[in-house]
Amino acid sequence: MKRINFIKSIFFIGTIACSVSCTNLEEEVLDGYITADGAGGNVNTGNFLQSAYEGLRGFQDQDKMFTMNEMSGDGLVGPTRGGDWDDNAKWRQFHVHTWGSDNVEIRNAWNSLLTNVYNCNLVINNTATAQQKTQARFLRAFYYYNVIDLFGQAPYREVGSLITENPKFWSRKEATAFVISELEAVLADLPARVANDASIANKDAGNFLLAKLYLNKGVFNADNASGPYTFDAADMNKVITHVNAINSSLASEYWSNFAPTNNTSGEILFSSKNVLGTGGGIQSRWRMSMHYNQTPDGWNGFATVAEYYNRFAATDDRRQHTSSSIIANFGNPIGFQAGQMFAPGGVTPLKDRTGRPLFYTSAVTMITSGTTLETAGIRTQKYEPDNANLGNPANDYVLMRYSDALLMKAEAALRGGAGGAASAKIIIDQINVRAKLTPSASLPTLDAVYLERGKELWYEGWRRNDMIRFEKFLAPRELKPTTSNGKYALYPIPADALFNPNVVQNPGY
Repeated sequence: MKRINFIKSIFFIGTIACSVSCTNLEEEVLDGYITADGAGGNVNTGNFLQSAYEGLRGFQDQDKMFTMNEMSGDGLVGPTRGGDWDDNAKWRQFHVHTWGSDNVEIRNAWNSLLTNVYNCNLVINNTATAQQKTQARFLRAFYYYNVIDLFGQAPYREVGSLITENPKFWSRKEATAFVISELEAVLADLPARVANDASIANKDAGNFLLAKLYLNKGVFNADNASGPYTFDAADMNKVITHVNAINSSLASEYWSNFAPTNNTSGEILFSSKNVLGTGGGIQSRWRMSMHYNQTPDGWNGFATVAEYYNRFAATDDRRQHTSSSIIANFGNPIGFQAGQMFAPGGVTPLKDRTGRPLFYTSAVTMITSGTTLETAGIRTQKYEPDNANLGNPANDYVLMRYSDALLMKAEAALRGGAGGAASAKIIIDQINVRAKLTPSASLPTLDAVYLERGKELWYEGWRRNDMIRFEKFLAPRELKPTTSNGKYALYPIPADALFNPNVVQNPGY
């Protein structure tokens, strides 16, 4: 592909042009244009770079990208509970693969991602410093990666195009090539990761994202989005090279990556920083599942299925985490929660709103009613609630983690890269020891890596991507009894965006 070294404004939310601080991402899908010399108005590139960073908080929320990446997979479900949590079936549609181009979360994700591509372009194509432009190019690559992964196609504008012209669209293969070339161009200029703050674009994050792109290149370049996929050994060795270039190590304790002080974990390569007083969408990671009567209180919504929960050995440290302070503050371990729930202190049993024991069961259906309305389904807390700031938690949101990079390396070795199964075993053993498991005596297979990724990275936003690459996404599973149509390997382009004649709806929608 001829390298296009500039992108102008993309589809963006109409209100963003009026105010940098505008955060309403649920408006109509539009497109915009600002010239390279700023003729569209005075552009404060620092403000727009800040907006591009703040856009990463969209990954913290329970909706949009998180729902599309996790609820469409095998671990997370959003059952309707009586009169609650139906919302025109938008949550249930993800787990059972029945969504359409009118699903509001798909539209909101498209808007969110491309709004932030637009913010990055305002920095890149105006009078910013070299370092600001380097950071914006990395952030744009990250946002574009998610567009490529979720939607396949990606809109762009060439320099000199008029506001009256519609944006053009790259194919999935073209967009992948562009993002790889952009990251490779800026990698040397990205700064080293700052100790105790991985929220700034950095060289380790750049290597991670390049490894992720090369690992998925066989998927992104496939003639059919639903497979089969071919993985080139040269691409797999690129994965290994970029992982080897990351300067990191595993944290000694798994759950330190999700604590209120997780900014101190050297394992986190890139994060979305939470600043007290600026919101706290990350609280959805404990409130989305918790019952109203728990501490912290929740919204009694999402759950996991027994099939997924049962993959964890009882001794697997990643299944549940407890400490004296966690029990004192919350009453129950964090992680997966099943059985009787307790008040802070861990002694007094809790009841649901009808007076029945608050006892979470593994049995859950997509439409729940009756006596199990409030207790059906195993609940989850991936992040430790910030007891001092439950409404404005200090936990940073993890976007890239070194254990993921190591597992990418293990997978690449098994897909034809250097080191083969022996190299993969060293990595799997290292991760299992950290999880307090006894390593297997056998050499790992690709299926073993797939299962390990599901246990190590649960609810971190990678499950759909993994399931597609391993060709398991469309298969039947708990609460999804049939094989999905191949069209569901991609999400549809939102209906509003189809007014542009340059875009063709993804096949099957």
